[in-house]
Amino acid sequence: MSICDLCEEQAKKWYVAKPHESLRKVDEVRIYKGVKPRGFQEQDYQCLVCSAKFTHSTDKNDLPWTLWRG
Repeated sequence: MSICDLCEEQAKKWYVAKPHESLRKVDEVRIYKGVKPRGFQEQDYQCLVCSAKFTHSTDKNDLPWTLWRG
């Protein structure tokens, strides 16, 4: 199945970008604690239109929105 246009655009967005209207949370948020201010969070999402899966990360060394293809 191909990726919808909304998901293609979502993959290019920055940390503070909200998920588009068809993305829904899959699991609970994962909190990684480190020495302040190095903690970060990750949240998984899945698109209701094209079933694409994303991980949103607040880690400054990671991609903000990772689109999992495969």
